[in-house]
Amino acid sequence: MGDEGVGGMEIVVDDLSGRRIAAFLEEHVREMRSLTPPESKHALDLDGLRVPEVTFWSVLDGDAVVGCGALRELDAGHAELKSMRTSSARQRSGIASRLLEHILTEAGRAGVARISLETGSAEFFRPARMLYRKFGFDSCEPFGDYRPDPHSVFMTRTL
Repeated sequence: MGDEGVGGMEIVVDDLSGRRIAAFLEEHVREMRSLTPPESKHALDLDGLRVPEVTFWSVLDGDAVVGCGALRELDAGHAELKSMRTSSARQRSGIASRLLEHILTEAGRAGVARISLETGSAEFFRPARMLYRKFGFDSCEPFGDYRPDPHSVFMTRTL
């Protein structure tokens, strides 16, 4: 799983040991907690991402973290997209699309046949839902340990 250039940026597998990615993810979890009731918050913190079944990518522009995303293996051939985020200053600049394309390619190389995700149902998450639809994700029932939740939208696609 190598690096991929994104207009001067690079996508790298990240071991989550750096302080910049820790701060970036802390901001992500804080924002999700401000938007979603505690029982509906599914964003993983650093410890939740530092497990063998998760591969985590950072998008770097020089020394700055400008995006991230992860893939969690659920079972043989099925994975969950997690922790997709673009820095506030860089939203709508193509980073999320390039990162999602990269993750889907890497998942296919790893033998993943299906990717599912959970995102929010609020207006704040509409751009994310539109991005996922653009990449072929369709609505689905809750998967894995998820349960029906009015604050969540579940999506899936085959590779």
